[in-house]
Parts: sequence; C-alpha cells; structure tokens
Amino acid sequence: MTDRSNDADRSDDGEASIAPAELADRLRAGDELTVLDVRDRDEFERWHLEGEGVEAVQIPHVKFIQAQATGGAADLVADLEEPIVAVCGHGEASAHAVSLLREAGIEARNLAGGMDAWADLYLVRELAVGAPATVLQYDRPSSGCLAYLLVSGDEAAVIDPLRAFADRYATAAADRGADLTYAIDTHVHADHVSGVRDLAARTDAEAVVPERARDRGLAFDARTLTDGAELPLGEATLAAVATPGHTTESLSFSLADVLFTGDTLFLEGVGRPDLEGSAAQRAADSRAVEPRDGSDEAPAAARRLYESLRHRILERPDETMIAPGHYSDAADPRDDGTYGARLGDLRDRLAAPSLSEAEFVERATNDLPPRPANDERIVAVNLGLEDVDEETAFELELGPNNCAVAD
Repeated sequence: MTDRSNDADRSDDGEASIAPAELADRLRAGDELTVLDVRDRDEFERWHLEGEGVEAVQIPHVKFIQAQATGGAADLVADLEEPIVAVCGHGEASAHAVSLLREAGIEARNLAGGMDAWADLYLVRELAVGAPATVLQYDRPSSGCLAYLLVSGDEAAVIDPLRAFADRYATAAADRGADLTYAIDTHVHADHVSGVRDLAARTDAEAVVPERARDRGLAFDARTLTDGAELPLGEATLAAVATPGHTTESLSFSLADVLFTGDTLFLEGVGRPDLEGSAAQRAADSRAVEPRDGSDEAPAAARRLYESLRHRILERPDETMIAPGHYSDAADPRDDGTYGARLGDLRDRLAAPSLSEAEFVERATNDLPPRPANDERIVAVNLGLEDVDEETAFELELGPNNCAVAD
C-alpha cells in the first residue's frame, strides 16, 4: 500500500515534466539518469539529488538564458547522457531549460515543483512484519528519514515523527479507527526537526522521549523512558531498549519480533558516534541539571555503540525484523518498497558484527561524512531550547541526513 496524498501520482503537464513520486520510483529502481541542476553552485553543493544510477551535473540557469539568444542549448549538455531530469529550487528555471533542450531534440524532463517539492514528498507503505499491530513506514526520499505509525485496536503510536508532516500521522490513525496515543522519539535528532512536541500540542498524544534527554537539557514536558519501560498500545506492548552510542540517550523499541532501532543500526551501517560534541550541545549541557563531564567524545561513544550492538541487538533471534530510522542510497528496499531486514541477514551482510571493539571504534570514528546541515540548531529545537516557525523548520532540515557510518 502506497499513499501519495501530498503529491500528484504523476505530473499533469505531459512528457515535459516528472512528478517527485515518479522520480522516487525511478531512483529506487536504480534507473540511470542525468540530473541537470540549474541552481547556483553553492546551492548545488549544499544539497543535490543523488542515487545509485544518478549522475548529477550543475549548469547554472544563466547559461541557458544566454543559450536562448544564441541557439546553443544543446551544446551545454553535449557531454551528458540522456535521459536528463532538470531541477531547480521551485521548478521554474529548470522548466525553461527543459523547454530549450526539448526544442533541440534532447530527451529532458523537468522535476515538477523543484527541490522544494522533492523535500515535501512523503510516502507511506505498510510494513509486513507479522506483529500484533499494523505498522506503516513513512519514507522521505529526499533525506532517507523513516518514521513509523503503529496501530493496535483503537490506539496508535508514531515513532520518530517529522514536524513537517505531523498532520499525516493522526489522520492515518483516524482512518484506521484509532487515536494517536504516543508520539515517540528514539533520541534527540540532529538531522530533522522532530514532530513530537507538535503532535502533543495538536492531539491527545503523549510526548515520549528517552530519560537521558533530560541530561542533554530537555526543556519541554514529556514522559521519559528508561531501559525496559513498557508502553501498552491496544493489544500490543512497546518495550524500550537502551542502545546508547549514536547519542547517550538513544533507545530502540521492540514490538514482538520487530525492533525499531532509530539511528543505532541501519541496513547498510551504524549510527555515527560524534554528533553530541557540537556547540549547541555544549550550550544545552550548560542548562542541564547534571552537566556532563566531557566523556562523550566520539571514541567513547563508539565503544558504547559497540556494546549496544553486541549485547542489546545482535543477541536477539535471527528472525527479528530490524526497522531503521534512516536509509541511504546503499540500502536495498524490499520487494514492496519498504526498508527493513531480518537481523540474521544483517549479521551476514554487515562487517560490524564481526569486528573487535578496537576495530569497530576505528571504523566508526574515521572518515566520517560532513555533519547534517544545521545540526546544532536542530538539536536545540528538538530539545525545546529554541522555537522556530514551520517555514524555518522546513528550511533547517533540507539536505542529506548524514547520520550513518557506512559499513
């Protein structure tokens, strides 16, 4: 089941454009595409479309304006493979470029709505897990963020909701005859603005966060959980599992044979251990009831992550379904388009389970990707230390999440 209610199923202006949902399908299938980005270089470098079969090329729109006068639009893309998908911020400049290219006989389509529409695409599919609940997986292709709606009886819970799409979860629960009971974060996110506070304010859902978020400066009212705490949900039970490492407070949540691992374990790697050492976190620590002693440097965090993986996750049965909080281009979706895997398969696929602690720490702390865009400010917002409006929140989280260490 796939819901694309916030986006047209397909573009309505013919072959000259491609809707975000259709582009997501093609990227997921690994289709080879040339993505022509006509934004300025700094915008392109900050964030651009990527994928297994994608070659991303930046040619500023001004060059197409010049080419319109000279008739040389085809020359600008002479070295590019077709088909071409052109993108810009809102879909207007790229539409102009596409019109020139198509007039020159080049197979090109415009991403309808541009990168804004791409960031606004949110897909939902049912995760077939055999659990005592219906589990819906929400997928934001622009960042790889995953959230989950769990419905059991007349109660529902959402895990790692995004503020930008907060209205979607309660509506989906109501469509299934349930009320949203809990809005849960597995940890203090650094890559996207959490929807937990927003959902608690606009529905009867209870905000739920890890207890150790208080040590990081949590500044809003929420129910906090420690290892082993349980949340009754209709005919099911959610159990908190302490899995520190990506952050000190990280929790995973088990639902029968399903483990929602947040940013601890992914299908293609593990959570990076260095995101708490930011200026924003130091500021948060200064407000905390018990300021930390500086022991949360990356190697120490990586050792905690290693222990969490070895003793809290990998010791579980092979049939445990791992439902991660993110995915990257390296992750392969299941046949139904969802992202999840048997723990036994991940043991065989990933290197981390076979590494010694020293090997793991070295791998997890070296050659890390750039930090998520605006991570320090996002952390402050998610702790309740700063309030931002919806437009600002949306802008803060644009770009790749970069929360993983590739295996």
